[in-house]
Amino acid sequence: MLVYLVAFVVCLLVIGASMALLMGMSTPRYRTEPQHLLGLFDRVLNHQASETEWHALVGYPIRHDESLESVRRSAQDIMDDHGRPWQAAQGGCLLSRSGREELTILRDELASRLLQEQGKQSF
Repeated sequence: MLVYLVAFVVCLLVIGASMALLMGMSTPRYRTEPQHLLGLFDRVLNHQASETEWHALVGYPIRHDESLESVRRSAQDIMDDHGRPWQAAQGGCLLSRSGREELTILRDELASRLLQEQGKQSF
């Protein structure tokens, strides 16, 4: 009878500790920063990004920065209008030529905005 009681107490402690650990942990959050989008845009323009990588970054809403969210939406619109994921799967580019041109413009705007913000922070 003592063995059953010890086994029950040990199991209860292990399960209780596991539940306390799980309840105390918070949900991990991913925060998209301008550098993440710039890196993705550069990889797309260099024919190195996959469709999965694109959707992982561009498909995730950005709630902490409204201007960055507008850049994300613009990038999503570019993919909707000029995307060629079937060619990216075969080693081609994720976007058509006109899509890459629009993405270059969007990338340059984001880079200049990032430089302006870094310049303001240094003062």
